[in-house]
Amino acid sequence: MTTYNISPKTLKSMFIAGAKYLESKKKYVDELNVFPVPDGDTGTNMTLTILAAVRDVQKVDSDDLQALAKAISSGSLRGARGNSGVILSQLFRGFCKEIASHDVLDAVVLANALQRGSETAYKAVMKPKEGTILTVAREAAEKAIELARVNEDIVDILKKVIIHAEATLQYTPELLPVLKQAGVVDSGGQGLMYILRGALIALEAGDDYIVEFEEDDTHPEVELIYDHSGEEIKFGYCTEFIINVRNDVESDREALGLRNYLETIGDSIVAVSDEDIIKIHVHTNDPGLALQKGLSIGELSNLKIDNMREEHANRLIAQEELDKLHPTELKENGFVVISIGDGLSEIFKGLGADYIVEGGQTMNPSTEDILNAVSKVNAKNVFILPNNKNIILAAEQVKDIVEDKQIIVIPTKSIPEGITAIINFEEGKAPNENQEVMTQSLDDVISGQVTHAIRDTVVDEKVIKEGDFLGIGKGKINVVEADVEQTVRKLFDSLIEEDSELISVYYGMDIDEETANQLSKDLENTYPDCEIEVHYGGQPLYYYILSVE
Repeated sequence: MTTYNISPKTLKSMFIAGAKYLESKKKYVDELNVFPVPDGDTGTNMTLTILAAVRDVQKVDSDDLQALAKAISSGSLRGARGNSGVILSQLFRGFCKEIASHDVLDAVVLANALQRGSETAYKAVMKPKEGTILTVAREAAEKAIELARVNEDIVDILKKVIIHAEATLQYTPELLPVLKQAGVVDSGGQGLMYILRGALIALEAGDDYIVEFEEDDTHPEVELIYDHSGEEIKFGYCTEFIINVRNDVESDREALGLRNYLETIGDSIVAVSDEDIIKIHVHTNDPGLALQKGLSIGELSNLKIDNMREEHANRLIAQEELDKLHPTELKENGFVVISIGDGLSEIFKGLGADYIVEGGQTMNPSTEDILNAVSKVNAKNVFILPNNKNIILAAEQVKDIVEDKQIIVIPTKSIPEGITAIINFEEGKAPNENQEVMTQSLDDVISGQVTHAIRDTVVDEKVIKEGDFLGIGKGKINVVEADVEQTVRKLFDSLIEEDSELISVYYGMDIDEETANQLSKDLENTYPDCEIEVHYGGQPLYYYILSVE
């Protein structure tokens, strides 16, 4: 049966099916990350981005094409997380602008929409790279344009577009050497292929195709820290603990099962496994149920339960008293900072951050998360410090949405860059002057991180085994060692330059203070001409974050 046009109802089903298919494959897409580190999150970011749009799409009348296009575009933009999520949202944005101006969706309109989506995504990236999701999207659009000139059957066209796009995906390692060396295809391109394949399934089934999707307003990967004045707290107890799993327990599988269980009793869920431990965070009305579930697979430690309703009430009383003494006034400048780890967040607060959006590797905040934080800052000019190269694009999208404030995004790619930028801010200077000075200050910072490998691979001609410690600096893996402290020392050797004066060490949640202080003494002996600073960062996954200035 030939399909000459698509109804809004079918398009809606195609979009939801594409989202669900990607969601079912997100873990595989995550694992395609070139660096074998525990924060490969392309699949997660793309899934959360498209599911944010699905929630809006499900509220739209199935026959209203313009409303459907707006829901897809706006929902994906606000839900965009990470570079892959932002690029995906821009593909949808361009696609939706094209279809919104038509009443009938035939082969030519859909091909033009794919092309416009590709063009919009390319424009959103400052330095587009071939061999990425952009290449796959562009090739798919060009093939659709070519086919639509001689073929009116949309199903047949989409099948051939998918075959061509898949061939393009398989060729991405030839365009990006890092992919070839790691033995993977581009993860963003793979995610896009799953969306296209899911859409084809729905298209072939027609208007009778139904996808069930439970509406979920929680964002367990990201927690926004700000004053909840006037908001109802649905789950009253913030519950955190670590499970030391038994020897017969597979931590990764149990973490997934725990997350599924915790979603039935609460929200704001984090269930992260690392070898023989699982770290749990959940907001719930019955902490006992969470603890009991944890006890079923191991021993518990680091228990922490806070009554958020009580804290909330106390904050409100305290704030009311403060407001009487110091009425809130519109100030000139404010800061929204993306941070991860309680120690790092406290450092930023001490330096003048108004609101902290908690997120980073493995949990990139969405554009809407950042937007919500900006809305709470009572200032004319709001500086955003992303502190992660994978969050900069999401932050940039906020500038296109906010109308009542000037938004300045400082392109900080790491925590140390963020600290340097906010230190170099000077009250009294014009926003553009501060932007220039803060951005220039980033050139004086060299950042490094120490984490561990989650799989065997070869990167930059370095043979890496699962469990090895990795020293990452200047955008590449510099050190591969079996000992974490040795990794730190060798990484510093690769980062220190002749004119280096200051070394800063931020130790993570898996490093104790005594070990960090001993490292500080070793560094003082090794680099006597440098000032050494050691701070508690509390960040997960990364044992140390390093800075050289």
